[in-house]
Amino acid sequence: MAIFKRKAKVETAAGEKQGQMQVLKDAFRLTRKHKPIAFLWMALGFVVVLCGGIILGTKVNHPVYFTIISLPLAVLVSFFLFTRLANTAAFLSIQDQLGAGASVLMAIRKGFTTTPAVNVSRNQDMVHRSVGRPGIVLVGEGTQAVRSLLQDERRKMERFVPGVPLSEVVIGDASGQVSLRKLQKHLKKLPKKLSKDQVREVRNRLKAVGGLSMPIPKGPMPMNRNAKIPKR
Repeated sequence: MAIFKRKAKVETAAGEKQGQMQVLKDAFRLTRKHKPIAFLWMALGFVVVLCGGIILGTKVNHPVYFTIISLPLAVLVSFFLFTRLANTAAFLSIQDQLGAGASVLMAIRKGFTTTPAVNVSRNQDMVHRSVGRPGIVLVGEGTQAVRSLLQDERRKMERFVPGVPLSEVVIGDASGQVSLRKLQKHLKKLPKKLSKDQVREVRNRLKAVGGLSMPIPKGPMPMNRNAKIPKR
């Protein structure tokens, strides 16, 4: 039994490693397509940090020591630049796609549970619902007509889960709207008004009434399934 358990652990670790490598490959491919200059910035950051370490080491008469220290630091800076630019490339790849807001919301790893497209118009304006410590957050994306969908969904929430804090967010770059890139950060910065037990109760209540989802118009789901938002 111990042998089988050990073998299962090894296979699980190997599967996780392959999954991480695939994510990294996808990130490189996406960055090369939407941010081809990213790799130039990575190389520049690596060279600047490494040369800075060598110069500093030369001044204090320890060039070898500072080179050894600056080498992993240069790799770290280069990888940090890559993650930032890959994140930007991921948002660029989906920003013009319908349902992009749902992809970004559902990529939040913890703290929020998102139900996409709870209200959809014929023009494919849509409202997504996220539940977390700030309460219920209704996120609209589409044309200006999405505000009427938000009001309809707000009235529905006030009827079925009265007393729960409600927030509204409209995705866009205009005044009073939140850009797609800042959507996750905006939700995480909302004031926490519910305890974890209250959040669980709200989720169960919404699940009990069937999620209150509107039927999605016929045809393909208006979301870019190939786009991947980085988890980190």
